Amino acid sequence: MEMNMDNSKIELIQWLTTLEDKSIIEKLIEMKQSYTDDWWSELSDVEKKSVEKGLQDADNGKVLSQSEVRKKYEKWL
Repeated sequence: MEMNMDNSKIELIQWLTTLEDKSIIEKLIEMKQSYTDDWWSELSDVEKKSVEKGLQDADNGKVLSQSEVRKKYEKWL
């Protein structure tokens, strides 16, 4: 399977080097950018603050074990 993937990549690279259609190249660039964009930029300010608070809590040792969380939220799981 891995060998097929490597061969496919090489074929795509070879095809790309001969490509002259500007619109296809632009679409490929857009696809690459949307694929590699960091999900952080998609979050709202409220979501970012929530993530940052969670990281800060974890850094400060304010965490619960999985078993403690399961006990606390068992009725919803």
